[in-house]
Amino acid sequence: MRGASVSERRRVTVALGERSYPIEIGAGTLRDAGGAIAERTGASRVVVVTEPAIGRRHGPALLRGMKAAGLSVARIEVPRGETHKSLRQASRIYEALLRAGADRSTAIVALGGGKVGDLAGFVAATWLRGVPFVQVPTTLLAMVDSSIGGKVAVNLPQGKNLAGAFHQPRLVWIDARTLETLAARERAAGMAEIVKAAAILDADFFARLERDAGRALALEMDALLPVIARACAIKADVVARDERETGLRMLLNFGHTVGHAIEALQRYRGILHGEAVAIGMVWAGRRSEELGLAPGGTAARLRDLLARCALPAAPPVFERRAYLAALRVDKKRTDARIRYVVLRGIGKADTVPLTPEQILPAAAFREAVRPGRRGGGRE
Repeated sequence: MRGASVSERRRVTVALGERSYPIEIGAGTLRDAGGAIAERTGASRVVVVTEPAIGRRHGPALLRGMKAAGLSVARIEVPRGETHKSLRQASRIYEALLRAGADRSTAIVALGGGKVGDLAGFVAATWLRGVPFVQVPTTLLAMVDSSIGGKVAVNLPQGKNLAGAFHQPRLVWIDARTLETLAARERAAGMAEIVKAAAILDADFFARLERDAGRALALEMDALLPVIARACAIKADVVARDERETGLRMLLNFGHTVGHAIEALQRYRGILHGEAVAIGMVWAGRRSEELGLAPGGTAARLRDLLARCALPAAPPVFERRAYLAALRVDKKRTDARIRYVVLRGIGKADTVPLTPEQILPAAAFREAVRPGRRGGGRE
């Protein structure tokens, strides 16, 4: 693993007028976050929300830096796993904030992956009608996607992220060295969101990933930091142009319609978000070609890059009617149709209104979902 010097730090700005904020990207910089957190939030007290293992690994450096910056610091730990991104867990955090005496001069800092960021952000958006919030992502997926853009939410039993808000962070602080403690499977899952960004908006970036994805996954910093920065820049540009997801930002849901259905059917167990999105992207690429929207070879190129990132392509085995039921609670649904994100080629995406049945035609579904594959149920 190659190092990265302080001079290689990168900054991406999410341009939202008075609510603009920086994304600071570097390697070995976690201990330096405290001063930036104090400056960006104006808080006198910080509550760090994290998971136990992440808190043990990365909490000491972060907390030392915040205390050195003059901040009073408390820590709240939440259980690991997507099933705990829930209203019940949010309520437990509210109670802990009460015990800690948190007020409107308190900032909430999320230290962890996307689940922690979503949950802590939801609490920050709703505690005392909103308090300052900072994202310190420790997974690749969170670094390039969920930590940026202010979409915070919790899951309901019926579906993912159904209760949520828009609450922009004041700062996103990325230390790529935290990925060294991340399992290879988790790093691969993060690459799904990077591939997504390239597939929908940047053909040149997609080509770079075809060349450099392996080095980035191996945490070679001279390859990884530019990849993280470009993925963040794509997300930041989209958010700046369409903060509330009325148009362009819908494209960031590429792969997520079927991906979220898979996660719900798996009850958020046994599959990572990025793995589910990868399956959804492969499906969307295939449907894009079948609908005559994308040139031949688009889906294969997408599938091949995801395979090089050690990501799955085949949907897990559940009955088609179960998939259709999961799609019907999709947040992008209007009446009976979903604004489904398709490709018109690598680097070019669009949305088309489709019914769940059109997204998952019976014949194509039977071909793709065969007995014996991982999942629950059969076609």
